[in-house]
Amino acid sequence: MSEENFVTQSVNFYPKIDPLISDKGNDLHSPVDICILMPCYNNFGGLVQSINSIKYDRHRFLVLVVDDGSSVAVTRRRLYQHIPFYVNLQIISLKSNHGISTALNKGLEFIYANYAVRFIARLDCGDICQPQRFYRQISFLEDNPHIDLLGTWCYFKDIRTGYTYQYITPTEHKLIERSMYFRNVFVHPTVMWRVSALHTYRYPYNYPHAEDYGLFYDIISKKRTAIIDEFLVTCEINKKGISFLNRPEQLKSRLRVIWHYGNNKLLLAAGIIKLVVLIVLPYRIISKFKKRVDNHKPGIIKNNKIEIL
Repeated sequence: MSEENFVTQSVNFYPKIDPLISDKGNDLHSPVDICILMPCYNNFGGLVQSINSIKYDRHRFLVLVVDDGSSVAVTRRRLYQHIPFYVNLQIISLKSNHGISTALNKGLEFIYANYAVRFIARLDCGDICQPQRFYRQISFLEDNPHIDLLGTWCYFKDIRTGYTYQYITPTEHKLIERSMYFRNVFVHPTVMWRVSALHTYRYPYNYPHAEDYGLFYDIISKKRTAIIDEFLVTCEINKKGISFLNRPEQLKSRLRVIWHYGNNKLLLAAGIIKLVVLIVLPYRIISKFKKRVDNHKPGIIKNNKIEIL
């Protein structure tokens, strides 16, 4: 059977979600603890790497890949040549590239329409989970029923140079609220949320390249959130990735987000000043300054080793 014939049905942009299965996996409506939502656009190698880092009880998780119009379609046949066969895999294929917001929202609609799942987690192609990540996050949410959105600390690693740094954030809701004026405290590939509380939320389309910032700010204004103070994900720094290629537009979107959601005038003014500086200054200057600051932080990683100071 050719790979082209292996795909049974493609996703159209407009029809309802029920017939949108492009590559059937296990039976729909089967209960699972967690669905890991992964968009993919021309990064098959990173997709394989990320899926292989997922560790959880075999029959209690689902991986939903939304192929956002990749040049070579992502299919189950291709993936199962590189990942374990016990991975419960579903693939939605968009016929052309519509952008990450559309891809993620199509994925959410599919999950909510077809699965009895308690939690949804995010992971991006190329990012690596620690083996205990999903166990720790699910355990935390089970022990803290008042928390609906949960992130973790993470490492950022430059895939070209190997340079790695820690991303450390506040962990409690009130401090998270304050910090969101200055940065996105929730690193997208680290988040997990409770479906029963957040199933009506979707990624906004009016904040290009900062859709996660807009979504999380919206959630924070209405729900309780937290972050686990453990490094459970390593996020890829890719100079050819969306964030770097669209940095000016992303910063302007972040500016609109805090203007819309911010209600503390002092913090809002400070956040706006910071973003304006980031927009004006070339990234190479900001990057050099950040590395210089990081080199003086305790616990920074140098030469791929963690130095505890």
